[in-house]
Amino acid sequence: MKKIYLLFISLVVALGSYAEVTAMGQTSLQGKITDKNGEPIIGANIYFQELKTGAVTDNNGNYQINNLPGRTVLIQISSLGYKMILENIDLASTTRKDFVMQESITEISEVTVTGQAITSQLTKTPTPVSIVSLADLQQHPSTNLIDALSSQPGVSQITTGGGISKPVIRGLGYNRVVVVNDGVRQEGQQWGDEHGIEIDENQVNRAEILKGPASLLYGSDAMAGVVSFFSAPILPQGKVQLNASANYQTNNGLMAYSLDYAGHKKTFVWDLRYSGKEAHAYQNKYDGYVYDSGFKENAASALVGISNWWGYSHLTLSMYHLTPGIVEGNRDSLSGKFVKDIVLPDGTVGSAIATHNDLTTYSHQMPFQQVYHYKAVWNNNILLGDGSLKATLGYQQNRRQEFADVLTPNNYGLYFQLHTLNYDVHYQSADLNGYSFSFGVSGMGQRSLNKGTEFLVPEYGLFDVGAFAVAKKTIGKLDISGGLRFDNRSETGKSLYLDANDAKTTASDPTATQRFFAFSKDFNGVSGSLGATLQLSDNWITKLNISQGFRAPSIGELAANGVHDGTVRYEIGNSGLKSEHSLQLDYELGYNTEHVTAKVNLFANNIRNYIYSHKINSVNGGDSIQSGFSTYKFDSGNALLFGGEAYLDIHPHPLDWLHFENSFSYVYSELKNQTDSTRYLPFTPAPRWTSDIRVDLNHTFKSLKNTYVSFGMEHDFKQNHVYSAYGTETPTDAYTLLNAGIGTDIVWNKRTLCTIYISGTNLADVAYQSHLSRLKYEAENYTTGRVGVYNMGRNFSFKLIVPVNL
Repeated sequence: MKKIYLLFISLVVALGSYAEVTAMGQTSLQGKITDKNGEPIIGANIYFQELKTGAVTDNNGNYQINNLPGRTVLIQISSLGYKMILENIDLASTTRKDFVMQESITEISEVTVTGQAITSQLTKTPTPVSIVSLADLQQHPSTNLIDALSSQPGVSQITTGGGISKPVIRGLGYNRVVVVNDGVRQEGQQWGDEHGIEIDENQVNRAEILKGPASLLYGSDAMAGVVSFFSAPILPQGKVQLNASANYQTNNGLMAYSLDYAGHKKTFVWDLRYSGKEAHAYQNKYDGYVYDSGFKENAASALVGISNWWGYSHLTLSMYHLTPGIVEGNRDSLSGKFVKDIVLPDGTVGSAIATHNDLTTYSHQMPFQQVYHYKAVWNNNILLGDGSLKATLGYQQNRRQEFADVLTPNNYGLYFQLHTLNYDVHYQSADLNGYSFSFGVSGMGQRSLNKGTEFLVPEYGLFDVGAFAVAKKTIGKLDISGGLRFDNRSETGKSLYLDANDAKTTASDPTATQRFFAFSKDFNGVSGSLGATLQLSDNWITKLNISQGFRAPSIGELAANGVHDGTVRYEIGNSGLKSEHSLQLDYELGYNTEHVTAKVNLFANNIRNYIYSHKINSVNGGDSIQSGFSTYKFDSGNALLFGGEAYLDIHPHPLDWLHFENSFSYVYSELKNQTDSTRYLPFTPAPRWTSDIRVDLNHTFKSLKNTYVSFGMEHDFKQNHVYSAYGTETPTDAYTLLNAGIGTDIVWNKRTLCTIYISGTNLADVAYQSHLSRLKYEAENYTTGRVGVYNMGRNFSFKLIVPVNL
């Protein structure tokens, strides 16, 4: 931990350079925003990303922003239905600026920051990035945050019922995807199969999904890509707002709500939020209500800080609590109904058929988890000359408990407690004659403790340090960017001795057996990226990028040795595993006109020492059983993945209100030099085709705004490419889901009173199993002969959002 303290001191010293900021002076900017006909655009957003401040136009299209620096800053102007304006403005000589916005059916000029360290337009970023807006998140009837992103091309989810989802990007998941929130990577024991993402979905205003190695900025674990979540921009100066939202879903009785209070007075900013969610067991046509698939979630967050002419300094505190049930899928052999553990009169454990009340209660059943996640993040951006110094320090504590014994329902078995300190300090230059660059250091320190009575992985410590530099050059219509990074990760595990009763003891105990062996390992990696985008014409754009990623093995992969209750299996690590190294090539060709938007993304990814888990057999054949569970062991080999995504949106003139959107995603993944049964990588998503028809009715009703009606179809193809050796994985049949939605803003006197979204998923009530659902491998229903548990059936969602300007 001494290294971490030294880094903290270095951070404070770096921020102390604020006192050396050139006295650039304070200024202001005002102006008017209109359309091509000179009509004012009401509610247009003016935003300075570097300062976390901005404004909204009034009823006459006017705006004014105070406390701005006298230097060149990038201004971003956006309004629904118009092309985004991005322009560098020299505020030292400009105090008034009017803008004319052009109408646009689609938006391709959005700004992205994920994986770049340099704010850039999406069209000038060589790495493939998908941007999910707040409207997209709100209109999608999801049960959790990752579920809301899973419809994006190239993105899937590993699910454990409705409450837990893990992101998968182009066939790679677990510790190969870094999730970033509040400016730091989310650390919550994500090596575990049933460990989800501990983030309040109501706090997220926008998501960026980088598809491809992003180790350049994030170090180890970003081999598949990055999912970045961004909170709402700071409110305009002088504005205070209260927002309330509520959601109800019919399938599992999900009830959710959120209340947010935010403001910006002079230079002081704040944003306070509390959210709650609960659901009983979900249902489908084959299983009925799935016992113990309910969950409960509570979250709170608070942001306070200063946004001024010299930059900003914001502190964010958050708390997240999730109580999900653990679906085991056990059933009565005669009726096929789900059964639960009960305490018999003689004090032993028996079983009984789950009652209707057990299935529809909002209280947790046995077994279940308790997950707490606490986080504090300090984000700073100090303007230095024409550049800026960005510094982020974060602390996270993750507590994960599992309760599985009905005889002692309040006593946890597994209890992991993880402490993480994140740091990132880097300098970003201004655009100088087409050049811009950024360099810095980032990493994290971790300490994980075992406080339970059951043991899956040893207590361990981890320390990361990485240094990186990236640069970008614009030459006419050609943009070139690239960079290098070096990382070192140290992992140390503690030994553990257990006595005859499986309680902790010392090596001197004559009854002791050693569960975990002490180890100390160092992993090094060099990451890099080089890419270019070329605007071939006003309508055509092409991108090419080559990148190298790096990932050190996780603690579970290295040292697991125990029953993992949430996955219903016994896991064994492999201390001989080496770091994964990937080399990926990405190519994109895009086309955009007033009536058609289309693009194709292709990739090929070669990974050395790819780590995966597979079932093992006993010496006598059949499953190897330990402690009553099938045994899985981690292994590695060289892998190849290739595929891509295609997207087409047709909005024909004069039917600009009509959108016909289609996307197709495909991933092929294999282990090299293997036989048929061990040829394909486990948990590779099936090919997927989605098609949606959307009708926008913006000018149809006077009191309704942003009104739409949509009808959609998702077809997941049969997945036969499975790791079938030892029964590790089984093929999955194809299925087709039908969806629909409607939504609108209700407006009165030019003010939005509320927003309503009504949507339905799986309208045909199809009984299906997603290939990436872990419940697919639960126990067999001997009455029907069906193996595992099926996904959610028909579901309707009703969502209400009410903004109140104070």
